[in-house]
Amino acid sequence: MSPPAPSSPLTAAISAARRLSAAVDRLVFAPPVTHVYNPLDYAWKNHEQYLRWMNPRGTRVLFLGMNPGPWGMAQTGVPFGQVAAVRDWLRIDGPVEKPAHEHPKRPVEGLGCQRSEVSGERLWGLFRSRFPDPADFFAEHFVANYCPLVFMEDSGRNRTPDKLPASERAPLVAACDEHLKTLVTALDPEWLVGIGAYAEACLERVAGEGRKTTRILHPSPASPAANRGWAEAATGQLQAAGVWK
Repeated sequence: MSPPAPSSPLTAAISAARRLSAAVDRLVFAPPVTHVYNPLDYAWKNHEQYLRWMNPRGTRVLFLGMNPGPWGMAQTGVPFGQVAAVRDWLRIDGPVEKPAHEHPKRPVEGLGCQRSEVSGERLWGLFRSRFPDPADFFAEHFVANYCPLVFMEDSGRNRTPDKLPASERAPLVAACDEHLKTLVTALDPEWLVGIGAYAEACLERVAGEGRKTTRILHPSPASPAANRGWAEAATGQLQAAGVWK
């Protein structure tokens, strides 16, 4: 009897994302977090479409963000998923359902959302300007998030995973580490690029040994540095590290 064929990076990534979604759905978070969105659940059809952009032979550069924003992946199911980039450049058009417990100030409207995720607009805008055809970008690159969940307080304020108490953070980190390890093994990237310091630390902890790891400035509008020519700064960092020529 011949051994089973090894799974492709895409098959491994889809299975890993489903396992991660199920694992984080079992977690409980206390106030000040009042609402938790899991776009791997209610926006799964879009997320799976996004995963299918992955090069089936693996990738040279894996970019990693922290977790979804309320107007990006929370709406579209795509990391840093600014609506226009997802719809018009990536040509992802799946239906998006509603989270079970929706915050009245953060409604999920899917690809009909009129708000723009600035971080995603900047990130995907840079990639689109350098690679007008998305197939050329995904031939050597892929973008993922470390944590798939959006955390919100009663006011609607976003709370990032690093601000959770240790007792809540530990099981979340365990699930996200396992997913990241699987993704890196499947894609076998030459370069690991953290989008911001938190993501870089996750890459170094989970998958950095024996791989080239660097980071770029996070494109968040909350960063004064990112508001002074983010695309130019990020391009310079990638070129200085040797990721891009």
